[in-house]
Amino acid sequence: MASIPLVMTLGNSMLIPVLPIFEKEVGITSFQTSMIITSYSIASIFLIPVAGYLSDRFGRKVVILPSLLIALIGGLVAGFASWKMDDPFTWIIIGRVLQGIGAAGAAPIILPLVGDLYKDDDEKTSSCLGLIETSNTFGKVLSPILGALFAAYLWYLPFFSISVFSLISIVLVLFFIKVPKKKEEPVALSAFIQSTKKIFKQEGKWIFTVFLVGIYIMLVLFAVLFFLSDSLEKTHGLYGVKKGFVLAIPLLALCISSFITGRKIKGELKVMKVIMTVSLILMSISVALIGFVDQRLILLLAVSSFLGLSIGALLPTMDALITENIEKEERGTISSFYSSSRFIGVAAGPPLMAVLMKSLLNISLIGAGVLGILMFMLVLIFIKPEKSGSAA
Repeated sequence: MASIPLVMTLGNSMLIPVLPIFEKEVGITSFQTSMIITSYSIASIFLIPVAGYLSDRFGRKVVILPSLLIALIGGLVAGFASWKMDDPFTWIIIGRVLQGIGAAGAAPIILPLVGDLYKDDDEKTSSCLGLIETSNTFGKVLSPILGALFAAYLWYLPFFSISVFSLISIVLVLFFIKVPKKKEEPVALSAFIQSTKKIFKQEGKWIFTVFLVGIYIMLVLFAVLFFLSDSLEKTHGLYGVKKGFVLAIPLLALCISSFITGRKIKGELKVMKVIMTVSLILMSISVALIGFVDQRLILLLAVSSFLGLSIGALLPTMDALITENIEKEERGTISSFYSSSRFIGVAAGPPLMAVLMKSLLNISLIGAGVLGILMFMLVLIFIKPEKSGSAA
């Protein structure tokens, strides 16, 4: 299971350190370069809820395998276009959209699958989700290093590598994931829509709070990564593999934090709320400071690593909130809406940073910090662990 978020993360984050190379090789602007990340995410935003419904109706594995195959094809399309065409940008975007479609039906389905497998054991569910999220974040650590290594050999090789990783994941899923057999009849679409409306009506306040925090976290993460990738080259003169290793430092902090948090929360709602509130405060302070330390590499890495620690603590906590507080019948759908909300942040982060970092860097990062305080207040108000059996 952990191979799927790893592959999907590599499919997106691996390209961030080599975006400046794409800019030179393809002859495009920094905003167009950011679209290579955003196109992947936009495709995922709209299709993740559909994949969630289909997985609830027909089974998790039935949705995951074709999705990984589509991601594989997308990598081949982008790779061959870059290799053989003089003006490959349009076909790179088409390939990235295909990868986004594949991502929509693969990684988000893992959350409800974990809930299906360990439905009577909150501690095991939290621990497994921690490992899944750690795999996701480990992919973020590995991705700048791998991306830089591949691009140093051939600038378009990262696209082909995504297809290879997808193939490995297909084989692993095919042979090693044994999903529980569905005993009940699949829910009709009309009944599904009504039950989804009912969940949002009854539990909407805390669910939407988690969605908003998810958007905020991923927006900040990918905006800051885009900025760091640019700054390490233009301000600090770091290129290639050396840049990849440096970019991996804050992501390693994120990975370690995610792993430890996933092991510690153990389904305890009060603990989850404390982690979310403290992490959001630390995250708000960190992101507001990044623009002020840009010229000093050690301070920049320290502040961005602190930001990584905060985000790493938040991600498995929110996964567990969604997975452990939604009934199995709707779990795939609600977790898919949550995954979709996260992709809104991934899609918005790079292009926003591409526009803002030229003249409004500090103002935009301070604004992101203020937005984090708003998220902190929403968590305080709407996530209420004292009510047993639910997060609200």
